[in-house]
Amino acid sequence: MRMAQNSSLMKKYVAKVVLSSLLVVGTLSSCKNSSSSSSKNISRATGWKINAKEGGFQYNSDFKEQETPPGTVFVEGGTFTKGKVQDDIMHDWNNSATQQHVQSFYMDETEVTNVMYLEYLDYLKAVYPPENPMYENIYRGALPDTLVWRNRLGFNETMTNSYLRHPAYAEYPVVGVNWVQATQYAEWRTDRVNEIMLVREGFLSEDAMYGVVNGEVNGTFSTEAYLNNPESVYGGEIDSLQGKQKRDSINVFAKRSSGIITPEYRLPTETEWEYAAQALIGTREYNNYRGRKKYPWEGDYTRNGQRVGRGDQLANFKQGKGDYGGIAGWSDDGADITAEVKSYKPNDFGLYDMAGNVSEWVADVYRPIVDDEISDFNYYRGNIYLKKAIGEDGKVDVLRDEIVYDTLPNGRIVAVNLPGEIKEVPIGEEETYLRTNFSTSDNRGFRDGDPGSSRFFERFSDEEEDNRKMYDSPSHKVERDSTGKLLRQYDTSNYRTSLINDEVRVYKGGSWRDRAFWLDPAQRRYLPQYMATDDIGFRCAMSRVGSKSKTKKTVRHKKAK
Repeated sequence: MRMAQNSSLMKKYVAKVVLSSLLVVGTLSSCKNSSSSSSKNISRATGWKINAKEGGFQYNSDFKEQETPPGTVFVEGGTFTKGKVQDDIMHDWNNSATQQHVQSFYMDETEVTNVMYLEYLDYLKAVYPPENPMYENIYRGALPDTLVWRNRLGFNETMTNSYLRHPAYAEYPVVGVNWVQATQYAEWRTDRVNEIMLVREGFLSEDAMYGVVNGEVNGTFSTEAYLNNPESVYGGEIDSLQGKQKRDSINVFAKRSSGIITPEYRLPTETEWEYAAQALIGTREYNNYRGRKKYPWEGDYTRNGQRVGRGDQLANFKQGKGDYGGIAGWSDDGADITAEVKSYKPNDFGLYDMAGNVSEWVADVYRPIVDDEISDFNYYRGNIYLKKAIGEDGKVDVLRDEIVYDTLPNGRIVAVNLPGEIKEVPIGEEETYLRTNFSTSDNRGFRDGDPGSSRFFERFSDEEEDNRKMYDSPSHKVERDSTGKLLRQYDTSNYRTSLINDEVRVYKGGSWRDRAFWLDPAQRRYLPQYMATDDIGFRCAMSRVGSKSKTKKTVRHKKAK
């Protein structure tokens, strides 16, 4: 009996000890969390409060990581072999292999479609009506060239009239867009995404966003104008268009430190595009790649070798002479011209149509060779460094009503800026003096035909050294007479050696017009940036800020406890 009582008392004692321990642990944990929460808003440099209601330094201390932008997928950066690792039939050394490292970035999962581009056109037409003489060339300059479908000996008028706007082609990639138009679309998209982010976070009211399109609000939103001179956006009427943050927070305007403003949408660099298309992550074993890939998918063939869908083509491309899709009722790739996006499986990064459908513009200026002193980190040729123009009042110069137009070499007129954007000018000696990493504003031709590389197209000409250039490209001229009429002057010389200059851009990937040879991500071609075709489209990219990876890396082969 006594033994039973002792046993019962022992059980109660143990239960009390366990309960007490749990209470102590819980209290310590609570204190730790409380301490962690409070210390997060105390400066480790000065001990001052961060985000104090009384004022002082305001910062987004709750920021976790960059949000995936609309329409994109995450591409984790890394090292890879850029260039031809498979076929080089022409032996032209146009893309010799180099080891490269790419930072993480985001890329559109599909090519920009007709419906996505139509949204852009609709916005421009509503906000800058073309019937207004001041705005007439904004909308017209953004219109794709639908005449690219025409062929002297082919009947393609249906595509000329319907491909861009008919709902049947809504989710097909937009074509007829030149490189200049593609970059301007990316700039417009940046502003619209940041605008809705600010609405979501309460810095702007929804009335601001839709009021511009409906004609109820004067002026528009520009990301850079908002960051540098927020009072200038919406025609200076932003005070009446702010959201709940104006009532609830000391921060009336968002800043870069708020973590809400996204980096800009842009065209991917050639290196980024090639890395994303190869998607070697699917062939990784620990810290190595299992061989090389000829296409964005594994294997040396263009047909599906898996049990499900065996024999189906894995991309939309030209099968052979006069064969763009196969015979009726049994199409090889299900398309004759372009195909609806997501018609084929994505690669290992989740990107669709990185081979076939349409070729795609990338950001780089084209050169057929790579300089010996190539950068092996985020390689890109095309940097033009600008700075914000400062007005007489000491603030950035916002172009409220002024619109600068540019006449392209083919006579097409495009708007260099939209009303409400910040004026930018080339950098000068203040930014370049005694620097070692850059010395000029325009770096497109760096080490290309200069004395350091000795690659003149005519090394012993009588021309002065400053006038020498590496490539002897045609020189067409477009001028206006006193009445404003365009005068197009063709270069009639028979001695021009190439089309290459600083306005020629790279495009990547095979298209519906190409044979399988061009589906290799390493292949590259070029076209003047003002020209458009029926088989070149584009997709946007965005740099990732912060960590390289979205997932926490663990020590390999760590022994389990």
